[in-house]
Amino acid sequence: MSWRARLILLALTALACSQVLLAQSSAIKLATVVPDGSVWDKSLKQMGADWKTGTNGRVSTTVFSGGSQGDEATVLRKMRLNALQAASLTVVGLSSIDWSFNVFNIPFFFQNYDELNDVLQTLTPTLKQRVEQKGFVLLHWGHGGWLQVFSKQPVTTVADLKKAKLYTSAGDDTMTQWYKANGFQPRAMAMTDVLTGLTTGMIDALPTTPLASMSFQWYKQTPYMLDLGISPVVGATVISKRTWDAISPADRAKMTDVALQVEKQLQADVPKGDGLATLMMQNQGLKVTKGTGPEWQQLADNLGQTMRGKMVPPDIYDMAVKERDAFRQRKAAAGQPATAPAKPAAAPKAPAPRK
Repeated sequence: MSWRARLILLALTALACSQVLLAQSSAIKLATVVPDGSVWDKSLKQMGADWKTGTNGRVSTTVFSGGSQGDEATVLRKMRLNALQAASLTVVGLSSIDWSFNVFNIPFFFQNYDELNDVLQTLTPTLKQRVEQKGFVLLHWGHGGWLQVFSKQPVTTVADLKKAKLYTSAGDDTMTQWYKANGFQPRAMAMTDVLTGLTTGMIDALPTTPLASMSFQWYKQTPYMLDLGISPVVGATVISKRTWDAISPADRAKMTDVALQVEKQLQADVPKGDGLATLMMQNQGLKVTKGTGPEWQQLADNLGQTMRGKMVPPDIYDMAVKERDAFRQRKAAAGQPATAPAKPAAAPKAPAPRK
C-alpha cells in the first residue's frame, strides 16, 4: 500500500472514530422560565446530573433558568435552530407547539389532582404523538400547583374580577381574545415582565399559584389571594426530536426513567409546596378571600363551553370530558364523597404578620 493510500485510510479512520464519539455524546442546553433555585429548577438540575451519571457522561445538560434564554416563544425558536435542545415549558409554550395542551387551561374543569392525573394519563399517548409530529419529544410532565387569583385589591365577585387588569401570557392572541370575548380585561405580557407590570400598574391581578407567587415575589405587589381553585398549572419538558434520535436507545431509556422520577417527585411535592407557600405569605401579610354566590359556578360552566373548538380541539376536549366524568362515576360507585375544587394543601392557621 502506498504512503498516499495509507494517509487516506488513516484520515478516514480518524473521521469515523470522531463521528462515533459525537454520536455517543450529547450536550443538551435546557431552558425554562422557572426561577433559579425554585423546586422546579432544582428538579431539572438534578435530572441533568442523573442523566450524566446514568449515561456514564455521554449526556451532559446545562439548565438555563429564570427566563435567561427569553420567553417560551423565543426558546422554541432557538430549539428549532438547535441553539437549545430542550425546554421545560408551561401550557403557554406547549400550546404553541400544539393547541391540544389548552385542555389544561379550561377554568374549573378539574376538581382535584386525582382527576387531573387520571385524565393526564389517558391523554398522554395522544399528546406525545402530536408533539412528535412537530419535531419534539415529551419527556415528562411538570406540576406547577393550582391557580388562584392574586390581586392588588380584594376580589370576591365575578364583577370584581372582570374589572381587574388581568395578566395573560404574551404570544397567545387567541387566549387574549377569548378573555375579551368573555368580558375580562386581559393585559398580555411575558412572564418575565409580570413584576414590572405590577409595579407600574399595567396589571393589577394575575392568575398564578401560591408557590409561583412566592418564588417570583409577586405577592408583595398583590396582597390579596382569591382562594378559588381555577385550574392546575401543567407543564412539560420537551427535547428536540433531532437531539433525541441522536442518543443511543440504551441512554434514552435511562433518561426516560430519570425524567419519570422527576415527574413523580413534583407530583408529590408541589401540592404541599402550595400550602406551605400560602402559609408563609400569610405570615407576611397576604389576605385570603373567598368567592361568594352561585355566579362563580355559572361562570365556570360558560367558560368551559366557550373553549371547545376555539381553544381546544374538539376530539381532545371530548376525550378529557369522557375520562373525567368516568373517573367521577367510579369514585361515586366506590362511595367516595365528591370533592371541592382543589385548594393548596391544608396548613395550620397563619400566625399574625410580623411587625
